[in-house]
Amino acid sequence: MNAAPSLPLNIAFYAPFKPLDHPHPSGDRAIASSLFNYLEGRGHRLYIADRLRTRWIFRQPWRWPHLMIARQRVVRRCTGKRTDLWLTYHSYYKAPDLLGPVAARKGGLPYVIFQASYATKYRRRPGTVLGFHLNRRALLAADHIFVNRHSDLKNLRRLLPDERLTYVAPGIFPDQFTFHAQSRRELRGRWRADGLPVVMTAAMFRADVKTQGLLLVIEALALLRRRGRRFLLVIAGDGPERGRLQAAARARIPGQCRFLGRIAREEMYRYYSAVDLFAFPGINESLGMVFLEAQACHLPVVAFDNGGIPEIVRDGRTGFLTPLFNLDAFADAIDQLITNPALCRNLGETAGRHVRCHHDLDVNYARMHAKLVRITAGGMKTNAPR
Repeated sequence: MNAAPSLPLNIAFYAPFKPLDHPHPSGDRAIASSLFNYLEGRGHRLYIADRLRTRWIFRQPWRWPHLMIARQRVVRRCTGKRTDLWLTYHSYYKAPDLLGPVAARKGGLPYVIFQASYATKYRRRPGTVLGFHLNRRALLAADHIFVNRHSDLKNLRRLLPDERLTYVAPGIFPDQFTFHAQSRRELRGRWRADGLPVVMTAAMFRADVKTQGLLLVIEALALLRRRGRRFLLVIAGDGPERGRLQAAARARIPGQCRFLGRIAREEMYRYYSAVDLFAFPGINESLGMVFLEAQACHLPVVAFDNGGIPEIVRDGRTGFLTPLFNLDAFADAIDQLITNPALCRNLGETAGRHVRCHHDLDVNYARMHAKLVRITAGGMKTNAPR
């Protein structure tokens, strides 16, 4: 076992699904960045161990030589410069960590994963069985795993003892998402929205569940339009499906929708501040950082009751969660909020308090940080496969 390192720590950081500098914003990248920035803020020295993306690599044999080269590269880096810990963000069956176990073993390092998933159903599917076993191998090798979903904690307990698992509630840094009165005045004036309830939704315009969710928001508001409701929908985001979404909005809610384009995450608080509620189905959403951001800015949320959304939205207290794909229920929930401003404000105020009490990363990551330091002080265990 190596001698206990002194603080600050030198940490090799690796994200096999999507590197920190990936050009497409996402909740996954936001969580990875928050983790990296928090540890840097505590004085530790982090470096990107490698940028190899392992998503579906087990189905793509032409990429395997790149994997072998990357393994040699990270071993050289970990042994060639002082490194105290290998920290992987997000290992699961689609993008298993194929570098961390090798680098940690060769470098004599503690190996830690933040956000891991484990589901045995993937071992029974021909297209995912190899990814399942590669991910399982990484999970078994880890000295410790931090998870931010209770469902992941439950599943990982089937594989690992409790002492190697820690739940860290998902969150944001709330000071980055606060209500801004000046932005509300400016943007609502620009949108000519005075006197109108303004509904916001946001997602990348990809040809998947993101665009499907945005289309459902448009369709839900079309139902409310037929009831005679007045409103303005603002949509933040951009991507290849923009034309399809614009056509749907023109056809279903003409004159009642504005497309804002892609908004930098650090500017989103201004737009949350200008609206009255946030609605997005979040189909198969692992967590959905936008729901936390919106609530932090005192917005009630309307979403589908699925995935990791119930971890961060309290149904009936900070918004409404409706049955998956039940468009009528989704529309009715939005209708309750746009026709009852007092209810909308009350849920929004509760949402802001909820995020600050339960989803403040400065608080939640402090527990993780303390355990990370203890793990590193204890040195490498014997879990890494040989």
